Amino acid sequence: MSSNSSKSGHAGFKVTRRTFAAGLGATGFVAGTAPFNIVRGQGAALKVGVLLPRSGYQAGIGQDCQRGVEIAGGILKDLGYPSLQIMNADTESNVDNARAQAEKLINGGAQLLVGAFDSGQSTAIAQVAEQKGIPYVINIAAAPQITEQGYKFVFRNFHTAGMILGGAFKNQKEVFAIAGSAPKSVVFMHVNDTFGTAMQKGIGAVMPKFDMPYKVVETIAYDPAARDLSVEVAKAKATGAEALLVVSRLNDAILLTRELVKQRWSPMAIMSMGPGWYEDQYLKTLGKLSDGPMTFVPWYDPNKKVSKMLEAALAKAHPGVNVNTNHVYTFEALMVAADAYKRAGSTDPKALADAIRKTNITENVSTGPGIMFNEKGQNDKLEITGIQNRGGKLPTIAPKVAAIAKPELPMTPYNKR
Repeated sequence: MSSNSSKSGHAGFKVTRRTFAAGLGATGFVAGTAPFNIVRGQGAALKVGVLLPRSGYQAGIGQDCQRGVEIAGGILKDLGYPSLQIMNADTESNVDNARAQAEKLINGGAQLLVGAFDSGQSTAIAQVAEQKGIPYVINIAAAPQITEQGYKFVFRNFHTAGMILGGAFKNQKEVFAIAGSAPKSVVFMHVNDTFGTAMQKGIGAVMPKFDMPYKVVETIAYDPAARDLSVEVAKAKATGAEALLVVSRLNDAILLTRELVKQRWSPMAIMSMGPGWYEDQYLKTLGKLSDGPMTFVPWYDPNKKVSKMLEAALAKAHPGVNVNTNHVYTFEALMVAADAYKRAGSTDPKALADAIRKTNITENVSTGPGIMFNEKGQNDKLEITGIQNRGGKLPTIAPKVAAIAKPELPMTPYNKR
């Protein structure tokens, strides 16, 4: 792990089930006031405001990110990091509310912000953090422009849309070669929020560099909060495309699958480049109908020591829940905060921001060499991983060095399960 300082400390969070439960409520902001782990010693805990969509249409994913918060305290303590006091806030899956809650957290004493899963909400929080001079560590949000503003207090340990696309195309070609099969045409279906739009714009710029075996015959955008996607699926089916390329959220991924079954259309592959299709709620809600989709996504390296610690902590706290992107990158955002506090030895915002710029954490969880930031505050060393839904599990199928299973392509038709 990083550490340019020899200062030591003890890890511990001040967040309780009561605090978490309150954070899930529509009122949103709740400060962590009771000890989760005992805060020891050497000084006050760093007050970290964690903004997530704990309600609204992204509530399932926001609550999953919160699991990464819950298990982080014990792991960071074992790694020798100092204490964090968690202050939870609910963005309610809304950009305006994300901005308001960020201001409320800072006014309430938050010394560093973490969040907020969604690119639009994260963009709003970044503006507040920069204006107030409070460090902000993004856990998940891929819109490239967030770290292209010249911000001094905004840091992202997550892939940009271009990084995801480049890694996804690279992994897809590897999967096609192993399977000995590839689609010749796809329909690209994507949510029309900030992330989905950024991915749509990125495809035109990135895809030609990879000489993909398929052509995009139709692009269909839709509202991630939609409750009916029958028209969109019918339009996609009418193209006669062999596969679906998707950028989704959770609820719409479930809706799309149900429509595929209802309209009796089984593409040879569903290739996701974002959340939704690998979520535990997707797997549990759809059962055997969830098998088959491949996701090319920011993930974790199961061979790393801290990955095994994260797996063990999640298994203990939430038996049966698979480790996923939400847990990994939320945990790592808090790890960045604790690491910076440890090296800075101060809660001064400028000192914390200076320390984050010098981050060099090599004992981490995500796939790639570690956590470090370039001059824009972006970790540009991260790598993409391919996984496939198999009986409620998510084995790695690419890249080869991390693969533990061979891809199943084409996927089994829905009417033969």
